[in-house]
Amino acid sequence: MALALPITDIQQLKSHPAVACLLAWNASAIEAVKFDREEMTIYVDRAHLREACAVLRDDPGCAFNFLSDVTCVDWFPAEPRFEVIYHLLSMSKKERVRLKVRLDGASPAVESVMPVWPAANFFEREVFDLFGIRFTGHAYLRRLLMPEDWEGHPLRKDYPVEGYR
Repeated sequence: MALALPITDIQQLKSHPAVACLLAWNASAIEAVKFDREEMTIYVDRAHLREACAVLRDDPGCAFNFLSDVTCVDWFPAEPRFEVIYHLLSMSKKERVRLKVRLDGASPAVESVMPVWPAANFFEREVFDLFGIRFTGHAYLRRLLMPEDWEGHPLRKDYPVEGYR
């Protein structure tokens, strides 16, 4: 059985609750959308991330009240180099959505979503530790897995396989 082609036209997806909610709030906050294999991905402008998360959490039509994961992908040598990915769940609606924020390699920083979901604390610290992404406004942004004196960020694609010598 052949897979359906992904839908990337925002006009075709504007009826999805999360897309409709964000479009009604601030259409310029959405950079792109993708619906593929029954999964919705919304690319959000990094300047609007925290507010977009608060809107998705507080809007009764969406009610994405659970942050299940924050992770990152390094697309080195391409630019924008990083994608920070947020997996959200609405328990009452039984709906999932993925938010992605693209960051360039020169200044990989984005606002912390800890004020929206306090559970983001350790997720953001892990991404900071392993990829070097800065989360502005994070209350306690320190290494989580690597020693404090460790040089570099081991999940970056340009990190030496045997470490720095």
